[in-house]
Order: sequence, then C-alpha cells, then structure tokens
Amino acid sequence: MRRELFSPDHDTYRAMVREFVTREVAPNLQRWDTDRLIARDVWHAAGEQGVIGLGVPEEFGGAGQPDFRYRLVVTEELARAGANSLNSSFALQDDIVMPYIADLGTSEQTNRWLPGMAAGELIGAIAMTEPGAGSDLRGVRTTAVRDGDEWVINGQKTFITSGVNADFVIVVARTNPGAGSKGFSLIVVETGTPGFTRGRKLDKVGLHAQDTAELYFSDVRVPGSNLVGTEGGGFVHLMDRLPRERMSIAASAISSAQAVFDDTTRYCFERTAFGKPIGDFQNTRFTLAEITTELDVTRAYLDNAVLALNAGTLTAVDAAKAKWWATELQKRVVDRCVQLHGGYGYMLEYPVARAFIDSRIQTIYGGTTEIMKEIIGRDIAASLSS
Repeated sequence: MRRELFSPDHDTYRAMVREFVTREVAPNLQRWDTDRLIARDVWHAAGEQGVIGLGVPEEFGGAGQPDFRYRLVVTEELARAGANSLNSSFALQDDIVMPYIADLGTSEQTNRWLPGMAAGELIGAIAMTEPGAGSDLRGVRTTAVRDGDEWVINGQKTFITSGVNADFVIVVARTNPGAGSKGFSLIVVETGTPGFTRGRKLDKVGLHAQDTAELYFSDVRVPGSNLVGTEGGGFVHLMDRLPRERMSIAASAISSAQAVFDDTTRYCFERTAFGKPIGDFQNTRFTLAEITTELDVTRAYLDNAVLALNAGTLTAVDAAKAKWWATELQKRVVDRCVQLHGGYGYMLEYPVARAFIDSRIQTIYGGTTEIMKEIIGRDIAASLSS
C-alpha cells in the first residue's frame, strides 16, 4: 500500500537521517547497551545534523519546523536500526521537554536553554513520577515553597528518563497543597544545584542504554524565574501536552513493530526447515499476513492522527486511542516475530530479542493502557449524558 503521508521534502530529509543513523548510531549500539548509557557525542552530532531540535525556532538554532512528520521520519529511521533507547531519549527531548520550554518559557528561559538543546549540548528531562505517584499525578508529594525570590524544593522522583545525563530537569511540584489540581507548578532545577542529587541508575528489563534514574531534592533552592508557565498551572500544562507525548510513543511503537516485522520476513525466507524456507509453510504465511494487515490498518489511523496533531486538532481521546492500540500491537507483533525465529529469537544477538525486551515498557509509560481506556471510556459516558 502506497503511503501518502510524506512529501518529497520528507523523503530528502529521510535520506539524510538514514545516513546519520548509519554513521553515528548503528556502530555504537552494542557499546551503549554494554555501558548502560548513551554517549553524549551522538547528541552533539544529532544537533549538528538537524536530527534533534526540529521544533525549536531558527532564532535559537533549531530547524523551526513544527511538522511532526519530520519527527516521525527520525523515529522510523532509528527504529529501523533497532536504536530503541536512543529513539526514546530523542523523543523525550523533542516531543516533551522542548515544547514546554518553547511554548511556555519566558524570553530569558528560551534564550537560556533552547539553543543548547537544539545543538545537542543540553539534555533536558521532566520529573513527574514518584515512588507513590505514577498514573495519578494528583498523588505527587514533592513540594516547592516560595521563600522570597526563590523556590525551595523537597521530594523524590523515580523512573526519570535521561535522569543521569540531564543538564536540567523540569520538576512537577506542589506549590499550593490545598488547591487540588490547581496546586501544581513546573519548576526547572539545573545540574549542580545544591541539594539536588541523583540516585542509582535504574537496572531495567529493556532499553538498557537509556539512562533512567531516581532524583532527590533536599531544600533545593532555585530562582523564582525558574518557574515554567504559570504558578498553579502545572496540571493544565501537562494535560495540554499529553497528546503529543502519546503520539510520540504511538509513532515509536508502530515504527519498531514494522522494523521487527521487516527483519522477520527476511529471516523467514532465508531460514530453511524440512528442505524449504519456513516462509513457505502456510502457518508462517498466515502469521505474516495477519501482522502486515494489522500494521497497515493501524498506520492508517496514526497517519491521520499525525495530520490532526499538525493541525492542532488532535484530541486527548484520539491520542489515547493511538497510544494504547499501537503499543499493544507492538507487543503482539514482536512476540509473534520471536516465535517465528524459534530459538534464535531468544538470543540477544538478534534484533528481535532486543526488541522483545525493549517493547514491554511501551504500554506502561506515558499513561498505561488501562488509563488510556479509562480516558476513552469517560468520553463515551460524557457523550451519552450531554
């Protein structure tokens, strides 16, 4: 099926990104996994090549390109190389952290942080999750109290992507404990600030090269000017940007699933059993037929969602549909592809095995599948009562 989503400009950009991945990413994947950390030099190279910072305005050194299709190109090419950890890290930077600074930042904040992020010199993170607060952000206990011209922050965060490499972190904190959902604010804490420490680098099931950390804040003092957006508006700021975050995860899911399927298809017609390629057995062909159909149907929905995101009309409900469906599909596809590989599918030297362990988190972070269904279900109930 011919894909109509991309223009010739996107195709030209894809060729550049593919060359970047071949040169800067593919040769280093094993080393990054072994080190359990992505080297900073690939961030610098990505900044120089325009692989990150796409949505950053040109005045700050970015591409000034808000079209999410260019981000999708990067996602697809990294998935094609099996660079799942880097894909997740770049997505956090471009689809989550940068929009907060670019959309909500003051002139001082945008000048301070955006040029470095676009150049790959600064890595940002966002600290939402806590040991006792995951999907329900109303359970956040980290506090930020105003003391003169400063905020004093106390609390703990966990499962923070890029938590080790991050040069600054946008912290979700309670600034007014009695104000309910209007009591949260977003405040930036930079590396080296007294009282801000990092705990252990968490040992995850998959995405081994992606640094995920625990963060601690003990009487951390930052300037009042480090507030991002409006005081008490943190919850709204988070909700407004969740559709893009969830589309980013959905895009990663379908891209990774497609890459694994393509690799598995080649394997099925190279590997022989009982005197013929295993792709010539009916069960194998039926499985491949089912997978490619599911991928095509899902991609049609996601492509329309990408266009809606570009137009500013993608709803939280439609993003939730994209996120839960694409990530659950990814798990199913990868699992079936492992089965088609037989024993080799369980060997980490094969891309399908690494994809298997990397894919499991997809239905959890960014809002679990169950939370996505709850969002959709509430919308159905609301439509009946209105």
